[in-house]
Amino acid sequence: MTLEQLAIFVAVAEREHLTQGAAALGLTPSAASAAIKMLEARYGLDLFDRVGRRIELTRAGRDFLAAARATLAAAREAEGVMSDLGRLRTGRLDLAASQTIANYWLPTRLMRFARAFPGIAVDFRVGNTSSVAQAVLSGAAELGFIEGFIDEPALAARPVYRDELVIVVPAGLARRVEGLLPAALTELDWVMREPGSGTRTEFESALAGIGVAPASLPVALTLPTNEAVLSAVRGSACAAALSRLVVAPFIASGELLALDIALPARQFTILHHKERRRSGAARQFEQVSAEP
Repeated sequence: MTLEQLAIFVAVAEREHLTQGAAALGLTPSAASAAIKMLEARYGLDLFDRVGRRIELTRAGRDFLAAARATLAAAREAEGVMSDLGRLRTGRLDLAASQTIANYWLPTRLMRFARAFPGIAVDFRVGNTSSVAQAVLSGAAELGFIEGFIDEPALAARPVYRDELVIVVPAGLARRVEGLLPAALTELDWVMREPGSGTRTEFESALAGIGVAPASLPVALTLPTNEAVLSAVRGSACAAALSRLVVAPFIASGELLALDIALPARQFTILHHKERRRSGAARQFEQVSAEP
């Protein structure tokens, strides 16, 4: 049984006229008659009786008409959903992002996407670089956003934003850190993000690039969020390395001081699985995320 056969049956049944039913669908009477005969032969039922020069539904035909109408209505609804999905009128997009990106970079782009595609429901989970990569690997997220890069053969990675890590201390330490050289970073106490976070990984890589062994830094506290690190540093005599996106308001207010030690720039990176086809919503969000 095909949807075409159902459509022909319903068109003829509603008019109880073979020629009129066929014409409504742009078919010849012989094509419509053949389709109905195939239905009747397959299931061993007579759907129409000939009464004089007319045709009318049999009892089985009347019972079948309701089911055929319901099936065609469901098919039209499914077609509408597919059309809406294709035009991004409806659908769902699952994202994963590391904390700095999720809290400071992604929201403006999410708003831009929501304005352009209000019918797409967006859900995103927040984690560190490792958990974001795992979400994309498992299929829990179509796209992932991390700080830096990750060595995972199954994932395609593309940079989308150039970020900068900044070393900050409370303003009260200004005299102590004035003119501080990279080698003297080991004289400060540190509040660090947790191992596995993009910020921690990128900072340790940057330290190695300026000749400082990461293990030589005295770590007073390790915390799992940027906000917790900020709070700890603001209320202590410790240093921390965070994205400029995170610390910019506190530097501007004079509460934190940025050390004059340049760290290599880092990239925010978008991930997707190489072997999974991305939805239209995911492709559109990739375009939005690449905009300034």
